[in-house]
Amino acid sequence: MSLRVWSVLLLLGCLLSMSVSLFVGPASLSFGDVISALQNRASEPVNTVIRDIRFPRAALAAVVGAGLGASGAALQGFTRNPLAAPGLLGFSACAALGAVLAVYFNANAWITPAAIGLSLVGAFAMTLFSRRKPGATGLVLAGIGIGALATAITGLVMNLAPNPWALSELVYWLMGSLKNADAADLAIAGPLTGIGVSMLCLSGPALRVLGLGEETAQSLGVSVGRTQGLIVIGCALCIGAGVAVAGAIGFVGLFIPHILRFLTRADEAWLIPLSALGGASFLVVIDTLIRATSGPGTPLYLGIVTSLIGVPFFLWLAWRQS
Repeated sequence: MSLRVWSVLLLLGCLLSMSVSLFVGPASLSFGDVISALQNRASEPVNTVIRDIRFPRAALAAVVGAGLGASGAALQGFTRNPLAAPGLLGFSACAALGAVLAVYFNANAWITPAAIGLSLVGAFAMTLFSRRKPGATGLVLAGIGIGALATAITGLVMNLAPNPWALSELVYWLMGSLKNADAADLAIAGPLTGIGVSMLCLSGPALRVLGLGEETAQSLGVSVGRTQGLIVIGCALCIGAGVAVAGAIGFVGLFIPHILRFLTRADEAWLIPLSALGGASFLVVIDTLIRATSGPGTPLYLGIVTSLIGVPFFLWLAWRQS
C-alpha cells in the first residue's frame, strides 16, 4: 500500500477509536444519546458525561499520543539511533521535574506552565551543550546528561516530601493518567502539540538527507544546526504539553515509529506524520481499554500500561541491535 493510503487508514483508525471511546464508561449510553450530546441536545447528565468527560479525555489521549509518536520518529531519524526516544534523551524527565516541583510546592495551577517551561529549559540546555558539535552525537550526550540530572532532582524532591500523602501524590502523578482530563487541558495541550508536531514535520525533508550522513547532508545544503533546533524545540513543546496534562507516559515514542517503519518502509518525511497518527490511535485505544477494565478500586495508570507494553519491545530491540 502507498503511504497516502496508510495515512488515511491511520487517520480513520484514530477517529474510529475516539468514537468507540465515547461509549465506554460506567454510564451506559446509546448511540442516539452520544449523537445528541455531541450536538448539545441531550439531557444535562448525558451532555456532561460526553462533552465534559469522555470526549475531552479521548481527544487529549489522541493529542498526547500524536506528540509522543512524532517526537520519537524525529529523534530516531536525527540521531540515526533506533533506541532514541523522548524518555531517553531527557525531554520527559525535564517536563516531569517541572510538574513535580509545582505539585511539591502545592501550586497545582502552575503544573502546566512549569512542565512546559522546564521542558523548554532542558531543550535550550541540550542545544547549548551540543553547539560545539551540532548533530546526533552531541544531542544524545547532552540529552542523556540533562535527563539524568532532571531525574536526580526529581528523586530529591520526592525524598524531601513533607509527608507520605504528598509523596503518594507525586508518585501517582508520575505514573501517568488521563482520568482527570478536561476541556481546559485540551485547550492547552492541543495548540502546543500542534505547533510542536508541525515543527517536527518541517524537519522531515532534512532528515531524509541526513540519512546519508551529516557531512554529505551539509554538502547538499542541509543545515544540521537548524534541523536540530526544529527537532529539539518541537519535541520540547510536544513532550512538555503531554507531561503537563497527563503525567509521564513512556515508550510510545520508541515503538510506534519502529512498528510503522516496519509496516510502511517510510522515509523520515513520511514517518513523522504517520507516527503522530499511530501514536494518537494507540494511546486512545489503550486508555479506552483501561477505562473498560478498571473497577471502582485503584485504577490502572496509563503510563504503567504503556511501559509494560514498551519494555519487552525495548529489550527485544536492544538485543537485536547488539
